[in-house]
Amino acid sequence: MVTSLQTARQVYSSESLGSFIDLSFHVRGTQLPADHGYALLAAIANHVPNIKEHHDIAILSAAGFGDRKGKILLTENSYFRLRVPISKIQMVYPLAGKRLRLGIHEVQLGIPTIHTLKPHAHLRSRIVTIKGYEEPEPFLAAAKRQLEALEIQGEILIPSDRNGDPARKTIKIKRFTVVGFTVEVTRISEEDSLKLQVYGLGGKRHMGCGVFIPVKERK
Repeated sequence: MVTSLQTARQVYSSESLGSFIDLSFHVRGTQLPADHGYALLAAIANHVPNIKEHHDIAILSAAGFGDRKGKILLTENSYFRLRVPISKIQMVYPLAGKRLRLGIHEVQLGIPTIHTLKPHAHLRSRIVTIKGYEEPEPFLAAAKRQLEALEIQGEILIPSDRNGDPARKTIKIKRFTVVGFTVEVTRISEEDSLKLQVYGLGGKRHMGCGVFIPVKERK
């Protein structure tokens, strides 16, 4: 199995940080399971069969309004992202206009827009999973070691949920439930910010885990 750090070194040696972009596909439909990372990967793989072999591609699942019943309601602003090297846009661009079936739900994709990755001093990943670490303190220590291995300097933390506890998240993969945590990294340099957005932390980046995006400041 290719670990995230091995993957990062491979990506770094073959692609420059500035050669990665986000392709944002508008998602048309009514609703999706809130936890749809695995289903989205499977649906995409029907059109891009070898996507799982490309460890430098990450998938960010779609957002919507949660109904507190395990579903999200899709809106005009719902989309999912593929974070890819520019050299692989041609491989995934044919998803444009396709219909995807995620279990009993069906959505149609729009024409993607391209966004360059921009450095930001405050990044967040909704869920990071590190195999063998399901408790907050050991998990955070393992995440810090990964940052150090990537030579990224910054302050890393698990934010609190609405109950004041470390923000624990889970994803389902077939019959299995994988535990992770929301992670934020702050006070990070521009180069390290791009590096973290490209490499991510932990595993399962094809299912939306360990993918970092800028945290918008609240005015």
